[in-house]
Amino acid sequence: MSFSFVEGFLLGLGAAVPLGPINILIMNEAIKKYKNGVMIGVGAMSADVTYLIFITLGILAYINQPFILNALSLLGGFFLLYLAYNIFISRKNKLAEISTDIVQKSSFKLFAKGYFLTLLNPYTIAFWLSAAGYIAGKNLDFSITLAGLFSAIFLWIVIMPYFIHKTKHKISQNLSSMINLLSSLILFGFGAMMLFNFVTTLFE
Repeated sequence: MSFSFVEGFLLGLGAAVPLGPINILIMNEAIKKYKNGVMIGVGAMSADVTYLIFITLGILAYINQPFILNALSLLGGFFLLYLAYNIFISRKNKLAEISTDIVQKSSFKLFAKGYFLTLLNPYTIAFWLSAAGYIAGKNLDFSITLAGLFSAIFLWIVIMPYFIHKTKHKISQNLSSMINLLSSLILFGFGAMMLFNFVTTLFE
């Protein structure tokens, strides 16, 4: 039982820690306000729960079809470009102004950003299909492994933005602008890659 939890925990860290669109978005929001970063993470984790439910109901196998994956790549790619654009145009906002304005940001909108960014990512489907196969292949306790997996993801989305937010006073205005610029470029790169994958599949 404990072995299944540890395996799940490590699997969760492997899913949560790598620098991807969600972590970029969490970091970008956590600099402004801790809760904002957490809400992005909770939205992303909720999308994972959605796909987990799909696995349990046997629906994910039907979603894992070329047409649907291509549609997700198209929608997800444009959504990433939209997020990248928003971060880019706000890159020169002063931290003091951001701290004042950001209080008004809707928790639901932040949750929705994290949720749909994860839900529209075809790699999320690939991860959950791989995770399900891994758990079954190693004969692990499914529920205990999932408990470990989601524990790791939850700890990451709570601790990482806290660390980012608490160190924001060390971030100068110029560094903040550079971080926003880099964040927008990385998100743009992920979005462009998803759209490129969509286009290439059209000619296969």
